[in-house]
Amino acid sequence: MPEGDTVWRTARTLDRALAGHRLTATDFRVPALATADLAGAIVRQTVSRGKHLLTHIDHESHTWTLHTHLMMEGAWHTYQQGQRWRRPDHQARVVLTAHDRLAVGFSLGIVELLPRSEEHQVVGHLGPDLLGADWDEQEALRRLLQMPERAIHEALLDQTNLAGIGNLYAAELCFTSGVHPTTPVGEVADLPRLIRRAQAMLEQNKTRAVQTTTGDLRQGERVWVYRRDRQPCRRCDSTIEVSSIGEPSRERAAYWCPTCQPG
Repeated sequence: MPEGDTVWRTARTLDRALAGHRLTATDFRVPALATADLAGAIVRQTVSRGKHLLTHIDHESHTWTLHTHLMMEGAWHTYQQGQRWRRPDHQARVVLTAHDRLAVGFSLGIVELLPRSEEHQVVGHLGPDLLGADWDEQEALRRLLQMPERAIHEALLDQTNLAGIGNLYAAELCFTSGVHPTTPVGEVADLPRLIRRAQAMLEQNKTRAVQTTTGDLRQGERVWVYRRDRQPCRRCDSTIEVSSIGEPSRERAAYWCPTCQPG
């Protein structure tokens, strides 16, 4: 699933392509919106909220929010009219056309069109956004400590605590903090520092074409432990381990070094 920095970058791409432009055609390829037509509407902006994308569209006397979520396989691409799409047509869920430019949402996990006054219903539950203008470290800390017995890896993935961390950053944050993924939140030695590091990681990567937590942009050298199970730790040569963490319905793979992150 894309991390918060990827979603932030997607919002910026959509905003640059569509903000201030009038839609000449819309094609919503999901049953609930099959008859929706926003041709003639003005796109005001696209913003990210954690892993959610919110495109503000004004149509006649109505103000709408197009709410989309990439989930595991989704992506938004922008094209010039006539340009060949980089993914198959059958994967397209939304096509927004503004004269010579198109924005196409492929394999989107969520596609909703709702009055902007109801936007809070889809993102109001989220914790502080690591890349938001209203980022609040103390509020994120307070939310995390509401369940001090919860495993830190699982707590970091909970978007109601802080919004924007996916499996990659959860694994890398635990490693760079020397914390085993199953360590209870209340036992993490310097939780504020871990939170600040989370914000710094996403901030540093949000404008990059590729993500890195090691600072090395070369292929195969970009991360410390994520998806590096059975490979040697970059610090101590111990073999990276992996296991599933979380409730059965929400299990996620956690990666760690048994030497650098003792349980």
